[in-house]
Amino acid sequence: LQAALRDGSARYGQQDFAAAAARFSTALELCSKGFATEDPFKSSRDGISRLASWIESKLVICYLKLGQPGLALYHSHRSIIQNPSHFRSHLRQAACFRCLRRYSEAARSAMVAQCLYVLAEGAGLETSDLIQLYWQAMTQEALSGEVSFSVLYTPFEKEDKTDKIKEANKTFAEKHPDYVQHIFTDPHGIHLLPERAESHPDQQYLLTLGFRNKEIGKTVETSVTRKLPVFPGQKTTFSPSMEEEAETFWQNTGKRIMAAMAFIGSTKIKDERGPCARAIEQFHHASLLSHLQRGEEQAQVMTQAMAELATVPYLQKVSQEDDKLLQSLMADAVDILAGRPGERVWTKIQKV
Repeated sequence: LQAALRDGSARYGQQDFAAAAARFSTALELCSKGFATEDPFKSSRDGISRLASWIESKLVICYLKLGQPGLALYHSHRSIIQNPSHFRSHLRQAACFRCLRRYSEAARSAMVAQCLYVLAEGAGLETSDLIQLYWQAMTQEALSGEVSFSVLYTPFEKEDKTDKIKEANKTFAEKHPDYVQHIFTDPHGIHLLPERAESHPDQQYLLTLGFRNKEIGKTVETSVTRKLPVFPGQKTTFSPSMEEEAETFWQNTGKRIMAAMAFIGSTKIKDERGPCARAIEQFHHASLLSHLQRGEEQAQVMTQAMAELATVPYLQKVSQEDDKLLQSLMADAVDILAGRPGERVWTKIQKV
């Protein structure tokens, strides 16, 4: 293992990224077999996880340098799963999303990185400001290319949320007359913007969205305001005869709905629906991809859901009930990726 790591690091330093990736992959395989210390029988789980996360992070950079952001993204998810509290892992994930032009998800990764950096480091204002600038740039990039919806952030203190939502919806209609086919304000969770701490300490916002297409707007609102998220368009369990219909839905409508939902998540750390809500949305997405016979994309989304679940306890307090659900969903994701059949918590959620 040490020889593979030394060789991989040497190749990495020489910018021979293909050879470095091969050696780091060998090291990762050895690490997965327990050889993170001289005596495999005395290896600590945390030690193995931290080392595996570091190797995964090197693979992320190698594959980004080799122009393979999809493969880099997969390793970035795995790096987070192994060591979710390390802010740099989330910044690397943001870089992968950015290369894939998935700017809303890049913004969310940068937001999480900023939150973890402040919690762990606290003092480095310059680094904190740089992360916030990256987060801000990704949010602006996501909006600049979006034509189906527009947004408005309204400062929110402790006032009556119902009245503030009505006011926000009215203000949005006045400012964005081209996006008034359907307007709603996210009632679940307060949003944060990447503003420097000294200028806007702890300022919270309500997010209002307006859509050109009424049906898309209504579907997004239904999806993000229910206590238990439901993937748009998925009313019943898929059957083979519905695959063509599902493909048409995804191409014509689903992608635009997912874009809006991803943007909502780019400025919201805590979700009043529960800490697992966003991961459940990704489980639904992976389920649809499975029925569309897109196994590689399904595995990518499922690994992303695992990274999301692994990070949750570092961002907010989790109740005993939510922790049980979180652990069950993580186990389900592992089983799904391994192709193991059987009744799961996730199956029960789908039935409900």
